[in-house]
Amino acid sequence: MMKKLISLGLALCFASFTAASFAAGALPYDESADAGADLNKALATASSQHKKVLVLFGANWCTDCRELDKSIKGKSAPLIDSKFVVVKIDVGQFDKNLPIANVYGNPIKKGIPAAVVLTADNTLLYSTKAGELSNARKMSEQGVYDFFSQVAAAHP
Repeated sequence: MMKKLISLGLALCFASFTAASFAAGALPYDESADAGADLNKALATASSQHKKVLVLFGANWCTDCRELDKSIKGKSAPLIDSKFVVVKIDVGQFDKNLPIANVYGNPIKKGIPAAVVLTADNTLLYSTKAGELSNARKMSEQGVYDFFSQVAAAHP
């Protein structure tokens, strides 16, 4: 009986570890990324593809950040892919990559997720200022699409 309980316990631990590992792989923000290098790569890609750069500031613990990520991969995907090179920057507990956020006017001041749109030469075109995306879980896919559609139209 004891061996069965131990085996069951080990199986449950393994299943939990496996599920947690899978979930971690699906998270939108790479917590160990070199954000500056990723941003530079996105700028170079945008230049060669004649697109803008969409910088998304957020964190994996943030439900709205995860929901925004789902939305931009859903209905908004064709719009986002045609207009922007996306780079996601992890802000941790508002203690990571803050110098990058500050360069663009601190768009995370009123909450995350936050967005910045840049030209390929790193000129700021748009920045969220008032937490416009901080309720992404309540925006619906259509609301997220409408938001980015307006941003794209304002900065062709």
